[in-house]
Amino acid sequence: MKRIDAFVQSDKLRAVVDAIEKKKVGGVSIIQARGRGKGNRPMVEGQRGTGRHEAEYASLDEIIVVVEDSEAEAVESAILNAANTGSKGDGKIFVTPVEKAIDIGTKRTGDSAL
Repeated sequence: MKRIDAFVQSDKLRAVVDAIEKKKVGGVSIIQARGRGKGNRPMVEGQRGTGRHEAEYASLDEIIVVVEDSEAEAVESAILNAANTGSKGDGKIFVTPVEKAIDIGTKRTGDSAL
């Protein structure tokens, strides 16, 4: 099994989740995050509207999905196609192996837990 963590721009969230769901994999988890990397951060207006400054962090969404090994590349490709605008700051995808999975309700383990 593989865990895929995708950090994407918030305005791309729906498109990415739709692309993942078309691959007929299990569920997804979404976490609202803030971060900063090489991409541009948004400009923010002061309280009275008199000044503008660069925000300390950009708003991102983290999408987490665990899939069988055979499905990982298709899901990665779907995320890349849905989130890519060709700009810095489009996001990152991290893929890591999952050693064990357990479904708490059914007590199934391994791929059947997905």
